[in-house]
Amino acid sequence: MAKISLLSGITGQDGSYLAELLVEKGYEVYGIVRRSSSINTSRIVHLENGGKITTYFGDLADTNSIVRLLCKVKPNEIYNIGSMSHVRVSFDIPEYTAQVTGLAPLRILEAMRSLGMNNTRFLQTSSSEMFGISPPPQNENTPMLPQSPYGVSKLFGYHFTKMYRTGYKMFAANSICFNHESERRGMTFVTQKIVHAAVRIKLGKQKNVKLGNLEAKRDWGCASDYVYGMYLIMNHLIPDDFVIATGEHYSVREFGERVFNQLGLNFYDYLIQDDIYCRPNEVPELLGDSTKIRTILGWQPKIKFDELIGMMIKSAWDEEYGDSN
Repeated sequence: MAKISLLSGITGQDGSYLAELLVEKGYEVYGIVRRSSSINTSRIVHLENGGKITTYFGDLADTNSIVRLLCKVKPNEIYNIGSMSHVRVSFDIPEYTAQVTGLAPLRILEAMRSLGMNNTRFLQTSSSEMFGISPPPQNENTPMLPQSPYGVSKLFGYHFTKMYRTGYKMFAANSICFNHESERRGMTFVTQKIVHAAVRIKLGKQKNVKLGNLEAKRDWGCASDYVYGMYLIMNHLIPDDFVIATGEHYSVREFGERVFNQLGLNFYDYLIQDDIYCRPNEVPELLGDSTKIRTILGWQPKIKFDELIGMMIKSAWDEEYGDSN
């Protein structure tokens, strides 16, 4: 009999890749979709149309909808991927960020406990933003000093996951994911913003790109690699917490240079710096030490930095302007 997985955030970058992976592994996959005035299922429409997944309306800020779906689906595994995940925006809507990003894992875990779902496994997708200003490299034992409402909210969920694991003997684990990108990344994130701006500039559709802090360094990996790490953590014999990272980091400046270089453009000919895109609190440097997951679970990133950039550029070109050839 197939295992049943329930995914929050299934319509997002990570959720869509994870849904594809679980379908390939023979899982029965269900997803929670937040009601929106516009269609927001483009990343999973191929799975829905093929009858490979089932989605239900729900909201991570609504305990009743969570309980209802747990009772209906009766999952063997729950991946909590959904959140308000834009760090800069979290400063503008801190209370909402806390509600959706921080309290959601608590709502799910408490619902599981109250319903007696003792054999159901739970994975919380935590974030490198929890480390904040702690010096790199950062691993599972690094002090966590978050500098944004998003990072603080993720840390709240991270500790509740650990608490339910130790206090109630639940299978509750954390994947501590460093930055991960793909052609499915949302358009408001800096990587996609740079990629799409470069493509539009190359084709004469845009004149410049406006960015904030260029010196922030991030450990950027590929989302498809990272969701495989989540899968390995969920299927480990014991619940535990693992950093998922490449062990390499680059500045926003370097990311921009490489994107524009791949298109034969000079990044600085089109760059406009604008403080409106800077955060009130900056996190200067995130560099993950993923020795634990590599050693215990055998995870390795497959997609290198420049290959990832090339994939994103090709997708942006094809998506907006047709075949790049």
